[in-house]
Amino acid sequence: MELVTRDFFLFLSKNNVMNRMAKNWGIGFVRGKMIGGNNFNESLVYIKKLNDQGMTATVDHLGEFVGSSEVARERAEEVIHTIETIARENVNAQVSLKMTSLGLDIDEKLVRENMTRILETAEKHQIMVTIDMEDEARCQKTLDIFKEFRLRYSNVSTVIQAYLYRSESDLDELNPLRPFLRLVKGAYKESPKVAFPDKSDVDQNYKTLIRKQLLSGNYTAIATHDDHMIAYAKQLAKDNQIPASQFEFQMLYGMRNATQQALVKDGYNVRVYVPYGDDWYGYFMRRLAERPANIAFAFKGMTKK
Repeated sequence: MELVTRDFFLFLSKNNVMNRMAKNWGIGFVRGKMIGGNNFNESLVYIKKLNDQGMTATVDHLGEFVGSSEVARERAEEVIHTIETIARENVNAQVSLKMTSLGLDIDEKLVRENMTRILETAEKHQIMVTIDMEDEARCQKTLDIFKEFRLRYSNVSTVIQAYLYRSESDLDELNPLRPFLRLVKGAYKESPKVAFPDKSDVDQNYKTLIRKQLLSGNYTAIATHDDHMIAYAKQLAKDNQIPASQFEFQMLYGMRNATQQALVKDGYNVRVYVPYGDDWYGYFMRRLAERPANIAFAFKGMTKK
């Protein structure tokens, strides 16, 4: 049943008709509940509230698979504007972005030009930029770009997905760079040739990645809503005397609010992923596909006052 639910929402995430309809509807019923707003300035009020509650944020201008060099450069300008606004407004936030939004499917030279401009701005303001991981077909290119820029810049991180067979070896290969990594389970539909088809195997691999990354001494973002994974990470840190300053839990805006606040109360770092922009539909469907419990979390978040 879980596999059917996942496939259903992944199918919906790629439905162009539904995506166009969602844009036409606007984001009124998810703004401030699941999405920050149409633009970053609209999202600032929600980020400041998170900061007031002891949480930090990472923000993402939604949209991927850009097919035009002009649009890719516009996306880069948006990221630069966001970084500069974070610095000017003095909010505790970082930035996440996708390589396909900067032109990965067009020209890798274009991506490198856009990333250089972004990371020059990020270094100036000491704001972390996380390169989100996309589907497996783009994984190697994304990691190659990350490794290249990690040698030149300190404020760049990336994401490792537990459902891919390759992820443990990727973690080992990245370790010499002393990377800040976000660990996730994964949200794209992949072939059994490259990804674990069974949830139990994904969960076990996720624990393996968490353990390796935490014990390496590298800063770790554990992005999960799964109570069992949260408990596992907390116990692992306790057993190995890993300080809370070495890792953080990451959750999606509008989901598990009480859990986020409880973790902060217990002394853990919590970062909330706050997306913004009108291209929200695909993001929302993939979040529902990740695990059935997210459907309940999303409904609760969308109906809160």
